[in-house]
Formats: sequence, structure tokens, C-alpha cells
Amino acid sequence: MQPRLQIVTPDFAQHPLDAEGLRSRVDKAVDDHLAHQADVLDQVGEDLAPLMDALADLLRGGKRLRPAFCYWGWRGAGGADDQPIVTVAASLELFQAAALIHDDVMDASDSRRGRPSLHRQVSALHRRHGWLGSPEDFGVAGAILAGDLCLSWCDEMYAGSGLPPADLLRGRAVFDRMRTELMCGQYLDMLESAQSSTTVERARHVILYKSAKYSVAQPLLLGGTLAGAGADLLSTYDSYGRALGEAFQLRDDVLGVFGDPSTTGKPAGDDLREGKRTVLVALTLERCSPAEAAQVRAGLGDPRLGADGVEALREVMVSSGALAEVERMIASLSATASAALAGVPEPARTVLGDLVLAATARTG
Repeated sequence: MQPRLQIVTPDFAQHPLDAEGLRSRVDKAVDDHLAHQADVLDQVGEDLAPLMDALADLLRGGKRLRPAFCYWGWRGAGGADDQPIVTVAASLELFQAAALIHDDVMDASDSRRGRPSLHRQVSALHRRHGWLGSPEDFGVAGAILAGDLCLSWCDEMYAGSGLPPADLLRGRAVFDRMRTELMCGQYLDMLESAQSSTTVERARHVILYKSAKYSVAQPLLLGGTLAGAGADLLSTYDSYGRALGEAFQLRDDVLGVFGDPSTTGKPAGDDLREGKRTVLVALTLERCSPAEAAQVRAGLGDPRLGADGVEALREVMVSSGALAEVERMIASLSATASAALAGVPEPARTVLGDLVLAATARTG
């Protein structure tokens, strides 16, 4: 049996990322915004309280990586440390929540961050009360609406951050493009899963738009653009962000198959049951024998795939050399990201360098 991979989750209270108290400040900005929205929902009706509680619970999790990239993109471009940029950065957590909620609906995922996914929570609410109709349909509809709420709140938080209107207008094109491209990337990911085969090239294209740009590059570009960064620095951010963003997603894909559920917050092998056409899967199908390829295709996307089936597919991924190749790609992309930081001013350069390790590190 192959050992599971373990991610090293940084202690952000001690990590250089939090040198200016960033994580706690982002947490507070999110909490304050949710408190405001809870008051709005209370005025609509008390029946919305369980939905609000589920959203607040989801938003308490996460490493706050996207806000960090936005904030340090701002600081690297000479922006001052003040609350409005923290609020803008925190608004990305609302968008991330929307993406996670909708992604879990599309993938029929049972869990997120170690708890039932939001559509499962809403289904359970329906079931407990014995309401009419299908609990599953009610859960899906409720989650879609909850995700839509987060999308709306993200925009509201950005616009109400307190940055000067001219700065917000300058950043708006990046902010809007980021959201559009993520939705397109989600569609491409869904399309890949619906097809009988994939290629490494296509899988990497999906990564670029579903994760790499949205997770790292565009938050950095947003922060830099808001601060008035020049073309050279923005180009540096883009090079760093694309490389690190892809490495980050490749690591996530490995953890989706080999990760420890206590670390990932999802059952082991869930990505296989969901039929995700990742780079790891594409490389495995390219490199394994025809019999092994048939085995992988039979298991991929099977919601009933058990522990033995997951382990069998893991063994093919290891023996074919696909896992080792993905690890090589992660190392190469991480090195590219680190090298791109040479011209970024301090203290942003050091923190962004540390984030290369924080986003991709593992022990095995």
C-alpha cells in the first residue's frame, strides 16, 4: 500500500504571511460583513437563519491564500498597509465560497473542509422538518442560491471597501475578468469530466482557468493594479502567479487521490469518484498498459468506488510514473515562481517566496 501524502499546513499565526496580522484582519473583515448580511437576512425572515449559519460556518475555514496574494500584490506595488485593501482582499473569500458551493453541487460532493457540503446541510434541514418534495432537490436549489448570495456579497464588499473610487475603477477590469474566467474554467472542467478521454495539454488548460489564474495570478494582479503598479511589475506577478497557481492545483490534485482526509477535509479518493480529469489522470492513462488504462477508466467517475478500488488506481498512478512526473512538474513550476520574484520589492518578495512553499509543500 502506498503511503498517503501529507500536506504541510502552515501555522499562519506564526508564518511571515501574518507579519502584519493579515489573517486575523481578513477574518474580522469577513465576520463583520457577514454580521451585516445576517441583519439583512433577519429582516427578510427568520427562516433564512439556518442558511446564514451554514454560510458563516463555511467562511470560517480556509487558509486565506487569495486575500494574501491580493494584499501582497498591493504592498509590492508600494501600497500602504491600511484597512480598505484588507477589505478588498477579504472580498475574495466571498467569491471563493461561491465557487466552492457551486463546485460541490456540480460534483455531488458530500463534504467540504471536514463538514457536510452546503447542499447536503440544506437537504438535511428539509429532511429533519419533513417538508414536501425531494430533500436532494431542495438542497441543490438552496446551495445554488447561497452561492449566488456570496457572489453578490463579494461585489458589495469590493465596492464598499473604502478605497478611492478611481482605484476601485482601475481594479474593476481585473476583478470582473477573474470571476468570468473562473466560471469558464468550471465549465471546461465539467466538460472534461463528461468526455471519455483527456490529454495533459487539455488538463493543464483547465487548471489555468479554473485555478491557477484565480488562485494566485489574478489576486496579485488585482492588488497591484489597485496600487497603480507598472507594466513590468504586473508582468512579474503574472509569471509568478501562473506558475505557482498551476503548481498549487497540481498539489491539490495529488491530495485528491493520495491525501489524508484529516488534512484535506474530504474522503480519500473523492476526486476519482467524481471523475476529475486531472493532469495526474491524463499522465496515468498515457503511461500505463492498456489493461491498466481500462481499469482506470472503469473506476474513474464511479461513485461506488471503494477503498480497495481507490488503492488499485493509486498503485497504477505510482507504477506508471505519473505521480513522480506530477511531483517533478510541481518542483519545476515552484522554481519558476520563485525565480520570477527577483525584482519585487521587500517585504512582499520574502512573503511571496514563503508562499511558494506554503502552497505546494508536502511530506510523504
